Amino acid sequence: MRKFGLIGYPLGHSFSKKYFSEKFIRENISDCQYDNYPLISIDLLDELISNNSDIYGLNVTIPYKSAVIKYLDFIDGQAKSIGAVNVLKLKRSGDEVVSKGFNTDIDGFRNSILPYLGEKVNNALVLGTGGGAKAVCYVLRKLGIKITSVDIIKLEGVLNYSEITDNILINNQLIVNTTPLGMFPDIVRKPDLNYSYLNKDHILFDLVYNPELTSFLKAGKEQGCTIISGIKMLYGQAEKAWEIWNNDSL
Repeated sequence: MRKFGLIGYPLGHSFSKKYFSEKFIRENISDCQYDNYPLISIDLLDELISNNSDIYGLNVTIPYKSAVIKYLDFIDGQAKSIGAVNVLKLKRSGDEVVSKGFNTDIDGFRNSILPYLGEKVNNALVLGTGGGAKAVCYVLRKLGIKITSVDIIKLEGVLNYSEITDNILINNQLIVNTTPLGMFPDIVRKPDLNYSYLNKDHILFDLVYNPELTSFLKAGKEQGCTIISGIKMLYGQAEKAWEIWNNDSL
């Protein structure tokens, strides 16, 4: 039995186990299992890997997408360039384990957002500065979209929410929430924006997928915005992760 799973903390919000379990049944994959491995500290990763010799791949979620890098033997070029990993591949030979990190959030986000982008989308607000935000910013820069990053704390080159003016909201046609605000179980929360300045020309993308319609997306929908749930990205990055785990050349 080959085992795969998800590390992060907490994991009560995640649909990954459900997605892969249903995939294994649907595709008659009988030799694989997917489980959640909530780690209260990323320092426990080595222990998890060494004590579970049948684990061959792991997804990584909040808050370890950047912190996990120092525990890996190799990192894929794209993941290294953005400083975030959300997929681990473990190659085992006897007692030896070689770990390699990848970032499938890049593919998941790119494939989810591309159908919605047109010539009118030139500027984007990216809410949050964590691992998910790094993948989002990487994709948007490759697409030639100017990025303004926002966080609750003041960082160099990053706006605080209190610094977001009405003109900034009006002139950024795409707003991407990469924070956990609104994620189950605290579903009523949303980023602190003046949503009244949003309109039908705006696109709101939420990396949160549980619930599928977050408070952030609801507020945008009320203003006539195009809204995109993170569930599309989840499915895309999950399938890419499965490709990586089953590609012997990687």
